[in-house]
Amino acid sequence: MASDGWHETKIRVRYKDTDRLGVVYYGNYLTFFEVGRAEHMRSLGRSYSSLEAEGYSLVVIEAFAKYHGNVGYDEMVTVRTVISDLRGARMRFDYEVLNEKGKLLVSGYTLHGCINSKSRPSRIPSSIKSLIEESIR
Repeated sequence: MASDGWHETKIRVRYKDTDRLGVVYYGNYLTFFEVGRAEHMRSLGRSYSSLEAEGYSLVVIEAFAKYHGNVGYDEMVTVRTVISDLRGARMRFDYEVLNEKGKLLVSGYTLHGCINSKSRPSRIPSSIKSLIEESIR
């Protein structure tokens, strides 16, 4: 993880990620966000599966993406992910997807709500919250 709190994940664009024009299909950037988010959590020492084993899930309640450029098959992209907000039962991840030259392709965010095993809103568990707060400092 970078000293500024951003985590970087490299993804090689697969043929199946592209559309008829040979560039990444716009919806696949949300999948890239998901990969970056999961790897960021793992870098903090807690995987999504460990959170679910405790009886909690982080569900997407809002997603936004702004497209700045295109990239094609077999190119390497970097997904930069940071947790920008954490309060109560919500947390927000911000993303930047860059090409191999560092050009910004997509920026965006996802907002997540924490729910318990009964699908009820729940505060983010303190064990997770403390790991995240340490990474933000």
